[in-house]
Amino acid sequence: MDNFAFYSPTYFDFGKDTEYHVAELIQKYGGTKVLLHYGGGSIKKSGLYDRVTDTLKKAGLAFCELGGVKPNPRSGLVREGIRLCQQENVDFILAVGGGSTIDSAKAIAAGSLYDGDFMDFYRGKAKIQKALPIGTILTIAAAGSEGSPNTVITDEETMVKKGTKSDLLRPKFSILNPALTCTLPPYQTAAGATDIMIHVCERYFSNTEEVEITDRLCEAILKTIIYEAPRVIENPEHYEARANIMWAGMLAHNNVCGVGRVQDWASHHIEHELSALYDVNHGAGLAVIAPLWMRYVSKMNPHKFILFATRVWDVPMDESHPEDVILKGIEAFEAFLKKIGMPSSFAEIGAREEDIEKMTDKLLNGRETEGNYVKLTRDDVIAIYRSAL
Repeated sequence: MDNFAFYSPTYFDFGKDTEYHVAELIQKYGGTKVLLHYGGGSIKKSGLYDRVTDTLKKAGLAFCELGGVKPNPRSGLVREGIRLCQQENVDFILAVGGGSTIDSAKAIAAGSLYDGDFMDFYRGKAKIQKALPIGTILTIAAAGSEGSPNTVITDEETMVKKGTKSDLLRPKFSILNPALTCTLPPYQTAAGATDIMIHVCERYFSNTEEVEITDRLCEAILKTIIYEAPRVIENPEHYEARANIMWAGMLAHNNVCGVGRVQDWASHHIEHELSALYDVNHGAGLAVIAPLWMRYVSKMNPHKFILFATRVWDVPMDESHPEDVILKGIEAFEAFLKKIGMPSSFAEIGAREEDIEKMTDKLLNGRETEGNYVKLTRDDVIAIYRSAL
């Protein structure tokens, strides 16, 4: 296990009706003028918007609002949010929604206190030195942004999807009410579950030795999703299953499963080009890319795939034919994704063969390799994309 520092200061308020605590929590962390940030009309249709705004009004908290966050959040709306925060003297941002809304809020939080273009943080030209405090009310278990320092934004000028991170972007609090996810369509639920699993896999597939504790944490989260996702697809109002998935989503990405080890992230980065170019649901894109990455790299570096097959998918070990064990593990993962309704090819997500080299060049952006478990060259990335045709 490698040396590490782990910092996770977010206060989690978990359970039914916890959204009614929002004003109290904002005031606890010093907020007096709030930017309410959200996506489309779903929080208004569900009544969550009215519950939140009524709670803020009763507490005497002033707020302005900015809706319109889309999946794969865009730089243009972030700039609008930065202008609004500066004009209205906002001192706290409340993100109500899923990972896209929270990521957008984090970008606004950093950009509001920065003299330059906030995309400098995502292009590696500047480091975040300060940010407005953030709180979240989560409506979909997927991205894990409610407990992480990470944020990903699509630059509308280049249509490149880039991420940055800072502990200053970890939410001060996150309200996690599993009941808020019960109205999600099955496809969104399944895509969220897939995103959670790949957040774990990006950490699990590591060449760092002797990381048994984090290996076992990763395996526990994966097996929880394997058990719970089909239950909520069958019964969307299964509160306890929703609760387990929601907490798994947070644990998958606050990095408790990733400390002390070199992480990979090739699947995510390869998929980011799909969601940036085609506006694909991130979890659905990962459902296409991640198993193909597994099939490709397992032939080069099989070690961790033995554990993935035997510990996660309960494939019996066969010492004389380990390659068969590995393949059965990957096939079990693919069958699970199909069972919950996820795609497995470019055709199903609307991606095109003619864009493969362009996506690869945007991904590498002058670098020679991508990933760490196996360092992928340009030809390797192209081969993985092509295997999705």
